[in-house]
Amino acid sequence: MIATFSICATDGRDWGVAVASKFLAVGSAVPAARAGVGAVATQAFANTSYRESGLKLLETGTSAQDVVARLTADDPEREHRQLGVVDAEGRAATFTGSKCFDWAGGQTGPGCACQGNILAGPQVVGALLETFQGSSGPLTDRLLLALAAGDEAGGDRRGRQSAAILVVRSGSGYGGFDDRMIDLRVDDHLRPVPELGRLVRLWRVYFEVTEPEAMLPVDAAMVSRLRVALERRGRQVAGTDVESVFLSLEAWAGMENLEERCGSRELIDPVVLEMLEAGD
Repeated sequence: MIATFSICATDGRDWGVAVASKFLAVGSAVPAARAGVGAVATQAFANTSYRESGLKLLETGTSAQDVVARLTADDPEREHRQLGVVDAEGRAATFTGSKCFDWAGGQTGPGCACQGNILAGPQVVGALLETFQGSSGPLTDRLLLALAAGDEAGGDRRGRQSAAILVVRSGSGYGGFDDRMIDLRVDDHLRPVPELGRLVRLWRVYFEVTEPEAMLPVDAAMVSRLRVALERRGRQVAGTDVESVFLSLEAWAGMENLEERCGSRELIDPVVLEMLEAGD
């Protein structure tokens, strides 16, 4: 992944990598992360085996710095490699081989490793680090802000083509079967970083978990409201009772890819309600 800039980071709950490059489908090769374990970015003349090998070392409790040292020690092409690692405790390390093309380098801070090669200058990595450290909120938002700041600071000096974000959290994959909470890629686009932001906004609509306190109670008025909205959409509702209305609602939600936001007869997700009533 020659000519790439990335950030590996954790906030103690989530681990993730955000990356952009003048390279087709950069997300297919650079990022790796495992919940409660750490995150790895391998780039420049990338050694993709660093991803799985790095995560396996992190699982044993090896520090980020030692993971970098061990991965690069026996690699005859290490001077062409670039690598960022964050471990389970938020320790960070970055490595840039002496034969990576200018500008190339990296910086670390608490919970984050930032690196890039063939960049417009050191200000790109500086923008990644400064923006991440100066931001708050969910890790996903902070990674996107950092990536956008690096892009605005000049990014890859050859241009723009692709971007990706991977964020993991235990049990937060689709259906709760794995930890891949967000795995989004823009493989070929004139403005990949803004497009990645758009995809994350879509992810929030379909998959983000609404906080319990934001859920709306299902009372008689809400049941009637749902039934009216469903019938306006041409959905069949067998009766006026909660069970009949929710059977129809769940069928509609499944067709709209909103099934992850359904599952309770006592509470309704406001996102589902807003999309159901859209256009009414």
